Amino acid sequence: MLLGCLLAVTLAGCTSTTINDPAWAAPPTTGIPDYQLGGAYTPPDGVTVVTRDSTDRPASGVYDICYVNGFQTQPGSAEWTGHDDLLLHRASGARFIDPGWPDETILDTSTAARRTGIARVLQPTLERCAKRGFEAVEFDNLDSWTRSRGLLDRADAVAMASVFVDDAHRLGMAVGQKNTPQLGVRGKAIGFDFAVAEECMQYRECGAYTKVYGRHVIDVEYTDSLRTSWSAVCASGARPAMTILRDRDLVTPSSSQYRFEHC
Repeated sequence: MLLGCLLAVTLAGCTSTTINDPAWAAPPTTGIPDYQLGGAYTPPDGVTVVTRDSTDRPASGVYDICYVNGFQTQPGSAEWTGHDDLLLHRASGARFIDPGWPDETILDTSTAARRTGIARVLQPTLERCAKRGFEAVEFDNLDSWTRSRGLLDRADAVAMASVFVDDAHRLGMAVGQKNTPQLGVRGKAIGFDFAVAEECMQYRECGAYTKVYGRHVIDVEYTDSLRTSWSAVCASGARPAMTILRDRDLVTPSSSQYRFEHC
């Protein structure tokens, strides 16, 4: 956790925290990132940026990014209990489960009222990230509309992301665009400060991020999907400077499946 400026905090009722005169900064563009969503551990030598789940605490001595599942339900979390109206439903009335993540339901971002409701549910999570000392937040599944079979569209996602960005900035945290290369320059217009891409080398999408965010791009490649050797990835001019290789499940070093490489 990096020490930033002192921020004055006032409680608004009992449900939200307002930070006066907030300041935030994008992650450093030098050093090495690490992606620790499968569990927190001491960062390897040379690591300067660490992403951890919102339920974990930030690492010491690095720039910390807080992971929040902003567009789908988070497995194992009870925060959406009692908020069925904020979940996307099929015409049959069944909840719309993400085809690729059978334990996650897509959130319904189709109306301003629902977007406001979603932001209220996630506000305590954002406040926890800020209070624990995370410098930034990434909202996962920004691209959920592409898997909604037309029930949601890009405009819905953009509108929801704009709310999230404003809320995080008010709390003094930078915000990363998670995946979704099809946003193009719209990502900057929304207010994103940097990008976190998964497998942009694998899918040849890195340019879509670097053209918008320059060196403020973190790329995570996975061992089970590399189309070439890791040395070839590192040698490529298309590679973002902050690129790492991780095991798919992002396990901790105590697991035999753990893998962490950097260029």
